[in-house]
Amino acid sequence: MANAPSTTDLIQLKEIIDGVIFLKDGSLRGVVQISAINFELRSSDEQMAILQQYASFLNSIDFPIQMIVHSRRFDISEYLQNVQAASDQLTNELLKVQAGEYIRFINELSSLSNIMAKNFYIALPMSVTPIKSEGGMFSGITGIFKKKPAIKKGIPDEQIATYKGQLQQRADLIIGGLSGMGLRAHMLNQEELLKLFGELYNPVVPAPLKANA
Repeated sequence: MANAPSTTDLIQLKEIIDGVIFLKDGSLRGVVQISAINFELRSSDEQMAILQQYASFLNSIDFPIQMIVHSRRFDISEYLQNVQAASDQLTNELLKVQAGEYIRFINELSSLSNIMAKNFYIALPMSVTPIKSEGGMFSGITGIFKKKPAIKKGIPDEQIATYKGQLQQRADLIIGGLSGMGLRAHMLNQEELLKLFGELYNPVVPAPLKANA
């Protein structure tokens, strides 16, 4: 029986250098993170203006993009830890009991309603001639999460700067088009990309915080 492929074999990501994502097929990616607006709370005129601006934005793009909505259960642990810390400082026993009941209520509400946090991204693809490295690029996914700068053997610094500049030009076009709809956006840098992919491939769901007895 043939060995099953490892997780790293299934991941197309090869490495991240200076905010540029290198895939195993030789193509590149940049990622733009976008804020959100509450469309339902806008007036009908505002909604129509947003839709028209969105149509103009799409028509202005002359390269492919991928829109991504990443949903994850909302982490309320830090908030509840702050509530618990404040409760521990109380001297009134009745208030401490009420704080404990509040923490339990929020935990139960979160588990029942499945509150989700959503993040919005646009992936910017760019195809280039595949670059062969002489044993220098990281093999597998593990290398991209290291905090040390990537070893750029086989890829000159000026070439990476050129790639980054071209991706930034596309990102600027995206950012400018979205600003007309009241959306804020920015291209993710090296540290932000490392954090994003680290969370994607290593999801951690915090355990509910229990109130002190």
